[in-house]
Amino acid sequence: MSAPVRRTAPVAGGELTYGEWRADAPGTPVLAIHGITSSHLAWPFVADRLEGVRVVAPDLRGRAGSNGLPGPFGLRVHADDMAAVLDAAGIDRAVVVGHSMGAFVAVRFAELLPERVESLVLVDGGLPIPPPAGMTPEEAAAATLGPALERLSMTFESVEVYREFWRKHPGIGPYWSDEIESYVDYDLVGEAPELRASANPEAIAENSLQLDGTDDYAAALMALETPIAFVRAPRGLFDQPEALYAPETVDAWRDQLHDATFVEAEGVNHYTVIMGDHGAEQVAPVIADRLDAARTKEIA
Repeated sequence: MSAPVRRTAPVAGGELTYGEWRADAPGTPVLAIHGITSSHLAWPFVADRLEGVRVVAPDLRGRAGSNGLPGPFGLRVHADDMAAVLDAAGIDRAVVVGHSMGAFVAVRFAELLPERVESLVLVDGGLPIPPPAGMTPEEAAAATLGPALERLSMTFESVEVYREFWRKHPGIGPYWSDEIESYVDYDLVGEAPELRASANPEAIAENSLQLDGTDDYAAALMALETPIAFVRAPRGLFDQPEALYAPETVDAWRDQLHDATFVEAEGVNHYTVIMGDHGAEQVAPVIADRLDAARTKEIA
């Protein structure tokens, strides 16, 4: 599987890291935005299946190679960073793909700079996630993200210990691969025996409270005229049958979006919908359809 070339883009407060596959490929490129505690190395499975397509994938501010960047870390700041990445890469317009929280960033980017977004592919993210009845937003974030937040306060004696931590994760461990191992290793910062996950806890805390549709997010999503494809994973973050998005939640959005298609992935969880062969085999064709539509428009 091909590895990305790592580059940086100047942004407010410093340099933001991004990975790039096939920089010289012609045609409309893809901007791929990862989830809340993830990195650009979540995307190799999908990028590998987009043959002949340029794929640019950032490390969001406060994560991985961009973890030293200062706040604020709000969705609009991330959207500004995405524009800076496209500028650095010399890209005017892209099909924008977001996974999990990255899908929320993609929506804000399309809201603020629609001229730079050919279309959106939202992978198990981007639709508001209101807190369950009786829960505060903070409680809902903790219940949803669970160990993803807990590990940010942990230290690890070695790379192998961190790998074992992830191997025990029910959403990741059973689907282990060389690509996932590289993803896990890239997430570590510091020195042994006090290695830690790269994500800035302040960034994660801020973003975890921005996924419920408040701050005019839901209204912005409904106002978009950008074509949208939404892909739902049928299993949750811990490979449990309860998905991040219940089918009825997705159904409630079908008639509220301007130009949207909905795709049900099969046999994958919230992670493996992009971080595994079976998920990538389902997500990549959705992206390819958006790229085909862009080519058709250019010809017309």
